[in-house]
Amino acid sequence: MKPLMISDRWLTSKRLRAHGLLLALSVWSIYIWTLATPTLRDRNGNLKGADFLHFYTLGTLAVEHRGADLYDMKAQAAIAATRVPDAAGIRYLPLYPPQVSLLFAPLARLSYGWALAGWWIASSLLYAVCCYSVCCACPNLQGYGATVALLAAGFPAFFHLIAWGQTSAIALALFTALFFLLRNGREFLAGLVVGCLIFKPQLGLAVAVVFVAMGAWKVVVGAVVSAAAQILAGILYYGTGPFCEWMRMMATVRQLLPLLEPRPYQTHSLRAFWTMLIPWPNASLVLYGVSAAFVLSWTIVVWRRSGEAWSLRYSSLLLATVLVSPHLTVYDLVILAPAFLLLADWLIDDHSSSNIGMGTLLYAAYMLPLIGPFARWTHVQFSVIAMALLLWMIWRISRQRDLPQLAEQEG
Repeated sequence: MKPLMISDRWLTSKRLRAHGLLLALSVWSIYIWTLATPTLRDRNGNLKGADFLHFYTLGTLAVEHRGADLYDMKAQAAIAATRVPDAAGIRYLPLYPPQVSLLFAPLARLSYGWALAGWWIASSLLYAVCCYSVCCACPNLQGYGATVALLAAGFPAFFHLIAWGQTSAIALALFTALFFLLRNGREFLAGLVVGCLIFKPQLGLAVAVVFVAMGAWKVVVGAVVSAAAQILAGILYYGTGPFCEWMRMMATVRQLLPLLEPRPYQTHSLRAFWTMLIPWPNASLVLYGVSAAFVLSWTIVVWRRSGEAWSLRYSSLLLATVLVSPHLTVYDLVILAPAFLLLADWLIDDHSSSNIGMGTLLYAAYMLPLIGPFARWTHVQFSVIAMALLLWMIWRISRQRDLPQLAEQEG
């Protein structure tokens, strides 16, 4: 078994295992201690599961067939307080499409504590299966299961996914399935998977642009069919009213961003980066548009020139998805788990001078979400810089290498 060396010589398997172990022990021991209270409020006074309350409430609305209240914050706050007395006074901005409530209807039939436990278990299993399946597709990572497992357990995005009780494990599962379907040439099925991202439409922006630019029309058609079917399911259950209300909410989402992002320092995309750095909204919006255009153009170049080098192609797509998303919170970074594995697999066998520093950037993109809250004072989200530089390096490699060389390394 060859020693694990990811491009930069300081990134040895022993060091990575140690860092992963320390990180996992630190974040999870503190979190478990914080949760160890007899009520649904943790030691910091926050509701356990945080955002899961919103999904639990949406599930209750589905069970009671109350489509008229799907976008009524006041009505949902009242329902939440009735079903979970510890949640009194908590409100959420309702922006999920109507059909999402149907997913949570079974959990809403349970008490909040049991429903949350079930959601934590389901999210953890999805995350573990996705990491395991992608790792198995990386030949150079075979034999380093312990290192991968420790780093996966300590991934800051995974911690936030569980702590917030969010839905990003579903997005990760969709992106993982998309990787295998595309690699196997199942384009229409891949499109059906892409369409499922309608529950978090901001995560489909980069995917849509790249596949349209590539002329991958089977993927595009599959995505449209899948998204339409899900929308139709919501309409058949609730009628057209809630769907029209959702569309109205989406049309005004820019005005609602202060409510949607009460903690902007926990967001990790180009829009959030420029918003925190530049105090003038119009200027930051222009900079976001220009930088997003660069990111998308780099990704399209990678897809056109990298042939069957799926490690580079798919990693660039995931990085672009995060960077250009209009709204992306720290727990959504969990979709980068396949990119970390694929790029690590690529770098183990590739030690050319053009890759020097790429391993360090990969490590930084993994770790920097931990210090996201410091952006309250620095006004700079360093994780975004690391991800953008990582994508730029992938773009540079795709331009410098011949297609046969890339494909041969991947195989």
